[in-house]
Formats: sequence, C-alpha cells, structure tokens
Amino acid sequence: MTEQQTPIQKVLEIMARLRAPDGCPWDKEQNHQSLRFHAVEEVYELIDAIEANDEHEMVEELGDLLLQVVFHCQLGKERDAFHFDQVCNTLSEKLIRRHPHVFGDTKVKDVDGVWANWEKIKREEKEGTHLERSSALDGIPRHLPALQYAEKLAKKARKAKLIASDVPADATLPAFPEALGAQLLDLAMNAQAKGWSAEMLLREAIRKKETELRAQESDTVAER
Repeated sequence: MTEQQTPIQKVLEIMARLRAPDGCPWDKEQNHQSLRFHAVEEVYELIDAIEANDEHEMVEELGDLLLQVVFHCQLGKERDAFHFDQVCNTLSEKLIRRHPHVFGDTKVKDVDGVWANWEKIKREEKEGTHLERSSALDGIPRHLPALQYAEKLAKKARKAKLIASDVPADATLPAFPEALGAQLLDLAMNAQAKGWSAEMLLREAIRKKETELRAQESDTVAER
C-alpha cells in the first residue's frame, strides 16, 4: 500500500491481502453463499445508525456495507467472473440510462413521471432475457421480511389495478397508523403465545394471495 493510492484502491488491496494464501483464515474460507446474509445484517445496522442520527456510526456502517461489495468483487475477480471496476461501470451506465430526464432529452413533470419512466426503462432492459417480467407482480425480492413483501405486493397489485385502493378517508390521521400498528403487534404477540411464527404465517398468506392475484392478472390479459 502506498500514499498515492485512492481510498478505494487501498480497500481493494487490503481485501486481496486478506484472501491471499497467507491471509486471514476466516476470510479465505468465505464464498458468495456464506456471505449472502451478512449484507442484510449490515443494512439493518446502517438503518439503526440512520434512525439514531448517529453520523459517526453511519460512516462505520456504510464502510461495513461497502466491505460486502468489495468482498464479493474479490471473489468474482479470483474466478475471472467479474471485478469491482465492472460493478462500478455497470452502475454508472444504469444510472445514466435510467435518468434520461437528467442525461438526455426526456421531459418529466414530477416524481411520478420519474418513477413511470424508470419502470418502463427497467422493463425494456429485461425484455428477451431470463429476467424478463411477464407479470406486474414480478421483481419483489423473495428474501424480504414478510411484512415488507406484503407491502410491495400490495403496491404492485394496486398499480396494476388488481386490487382496489379502498383506504379509509381518515387514513392519513396519526391515530389510524397508530391503531393499525397496535393491531399488527397484537397479531404477532397472539401468534407467539400460541407457539406460531407470525413471519411464517404471513408468508403463507402472501403466497396464497399472490397466487390468486397472478391468476386474476392472467384472466384479465386473456380477456383483452
């Protein structure tokens, strides 16, 4: 390591050293599979720091999250599969491509326009690939916590007009979210008292509902 190195070059070199034959025994044993949930843990620790408004802790947790990116890139480099610069270049290209209202001539009126354009570009990117989305409900990470998954499923289903937006008129009032939060907590506590996992119960309910929505979507497409 030299003083002329950029900070990221220094991090990349340290990671390579840790993976060297005479490096760290723990680091040398890791692979993509063994590391896959470490990134999730680091994200939650970063969220804690953000919610605590602790900028010192944010710096450390952002570094820990960056470590996960650097680690996976080192593993990819060792297999001649991909490397850090490739990840950065892919990200740069994606950001430019998905922001034509900034880097091109596309005009948008507001944030809704930005999101609509983003989704359109994303669909076009995946057309003809194994990632092509045939359903409006596709694209939700399977490992999301059940409640987050349910929220994203509901959002996608509403945008696709598969379910109605029947939100009570007073839903914006603080009392409504507070009461809803209390109900969710009661459900989780009742499940735990009976020895059940609220997470798994919700996942099973989501699975059934998503199957129902996908069938509804297919029927709608067939009728057109």
